[in-house]
Amino acid sequence: MNYPVDLEMLLRLLLASVFGGLIGLEREVHGRPAGFRTHLLVSLGSCLFSLSSIEFYRMYGNFSGTVPVGVDAGRIAAQVVSGIGFLGAGAIIKERASIRGLTTAACLWVAAAVGLACGTGMYLAALVVTTLAVVNLLLLKKVENRLQRDTYVSVKVWSKDVDGQLERIRQLLTDCRMAVVDVSIERDLETHELYLEFDVRTGAHEGGGGELVDSIIATDGVKKVRIE
Repeated sequence: MNYPVDLEMLLRLLLASVFGGLIGLEREVHGRPAGFRTHLLVSLGSCLFSLSSIEFYRMYGNFSGTVPVGVDAGRIAAQVVSGIGFLGAGAIIKERASIRGLTTAACLWVAAAVGLACGTGMYLAALVVTTLAVVNLLLLKKVENRLQRDTYVSVKVWSKDVDGQLERIRQLLTDCRMAVVDVSIERDLETHELYLEFDVRTGAHEGGGGELVDSIIATDGVKKVRIE
């Protein structure tokens, strides 16, 4: 079906907004910083960049066949791919031993791709990708929650500088089915105090947090325990 040029552009911009908004809607419901409006704007802006690339190609390209065309229609679109990385990086947050925002960053990346696809008239591809992205966000999350995954926590211990204290605490972690990944030690020679920080790995359904705290706090010399 043939549309006038202006109507065709409006259709592409509209579809980019709808598809990007659908992807961002799930993020909005889950309270993520980059939600409905952000994804809509990313997709819409990417679509406009794509349309601008095509228009520049038509306006300034040399199609006589005697010389090279001289205009790269994909240059602006290519910069969208690299530029969206900065926006995605802003959505990634490190919290203690875990990292949040990777899914949101990936959604922004997909929204930009959907916008570019709409801008070039690849409606079916944009629709399929949007559908797959929404299904992934809504349905596969339930599957992901059923999987047994390792979790990482930080165990911090303040204690008197007692001989063998490090190994005693490490053994208590092992008894609670926690694998020590890394250890940081800080020793104060003036006050004879010891600070230990263990990065540990534990199973998704493994409990024992309260039991571990009770065991460590009952150890001679221990003053304070914190699990993060």
